[in-house]
Amino acid sequence: MTSVKFTVAIDGPAAAGKGTISRAVARHFGFSHLDTGLLYRAVGAKVLHGMDPLAAAQTLTARDLEADDLRTPAVAQAASQVAVLVDVRAALVDFQRSFARRDGGAVLDGRDIGTVICPQADAKLFVTASAETRAQRRFAELQASGNTDSFEQVLSDVKTRDARDAGRAEAPMVAASDAVALDTSMLSIEDAVARAIAIVQNASG
Repeated sequence: MTSVKFTVAIDGPAAAGKGTISRAVARHFGFSHLDTGLLYRAVGAKVLHGMDPLAAAQTLTARDLEADDLRTPAVAQAASQVAVLVDVRAALVDFQRSFARRDGGAVLDGRDIGTVICPQADAKLFVTASAETRAQRRFAELQASGNTDSFEQVLSDVKTRDARDAGRAEAPMVAASDAVALDTSMLSIEDAVARAIAIVQNASG
């Protein structure tokens, strides 16, 4: 990469693989990485502990992103619920845009990076997979951590979250018109990462 500032926007639904792909792309190019979903998970976790959503967003710190309970199903649903709140999204926009402009390049993954946060990003990907594939991945993760939710419940949660994320009035989850689609349903992690790296490399000229 020749550009000192190079922004990669990676969007997509839950469990499509965008987090894994984003971290791998950042490592490959030596860019910084921000999982913007963690911002909303951290806000959601604070709300579950009784805090007002806007106050939780306005007082968010880097330390909040390191909490141990941010990957639970309850926090995931809370994150999706606070993400529909206009004031909460506005409170977190500046943090994300500042990160995207940092020297040395940045990869941001989330739901609205290529459409709202960084519409001028140098490279845009929309990573997706079927709801059943994503539910199976999430189910395996939850089983490994001792969670007892059934596959049917996980699939229902995935579909509910998809509908909420795609249907919200403010910054809905949609692919940017100039994003490159990457369906990981039938891809190994290695193949998906290799394709993503090639897409970013091509965008860099």
